[in-house]
Amino acid sequence: MIGSIATATMAPESVSFRITRNAEDLAETIHALSHRLVKLEQRLAALEIQLDHRNQEEPPDLASLDNVERLLNDCRNLLEIAPQQLAEAA
Repeated sequence: MIGSIATATMAPESVSFRITRNAEDLAETIHALSHRLVKLEQRLAALEIQLDHRNQEEPPDLASLDNVERLLNDCRNLLEIAPQQLAEAA
């Protein structure tokens, strides 16, 4: 009841001012959120580009690591063969 009495006694200019003020506050908030959204989208795009760039660089590195792994396996095989040959020769 108190709310209905207060509303009934408010001047139309006061209500209009409050609506206008609330609309301005809402517009400012929407503008700030839009600005933040644009910045976040830009950061996301930059991160996606950076990730794509990293993914393009990895295959040569992975190929190099595969070669190192093959060389290590070859060395291990040679080390395993050498003691066997020494034992057979003796």
